[in-house]
Amino acid sequence: MTKIMVVDDEPDLLEVVKLILESDGYQVVTANSGQEALDKIEKEMPDLVLLDIIMPRMDGWEVFSRIKGNTKTHDIPVIMLTAKDQRIDKLIGLHVVRVDDYITKPFGRAELLERIKRVLEEKHKVAQ
Repeated sequence: MTKIMVVDDEPDLLEVVKLILESDGYQVVTANSGQEALDKIEKEMPDLVLLDIIMPRMDGWEVFSRIKGNTKTHDIPVIMLTAKDQRIDKLIGLHVVRVDDYITKPFGRAELLERIKRVLEEKHKVAQ
């Protein structure tokens, strides 16, 4: 079963995303802070991380940097979830920082599942 970690400091969003993913057959692990995410990622080794950018104490960019800087976790794909929908933010995320995808809030169930499926398929192609 594919395991996805969802990281967001908004409990309601965490719960909704968890329900969507579980209803589609994914195993879901959640974290509500950057540090909790980093602790769980090494232990759980998810197949993909959905990561909020704007969080207190440690933002998503710092978490992303630490995931990619760790030899054990650097191959885990990361999709950024954010309320920042300005074009420049998306361009920086996709082309400068090189996240695997960038989804702006609010998003629909179909969009979320399609983007996750696409990123996981890309990961699978690279692994072959």
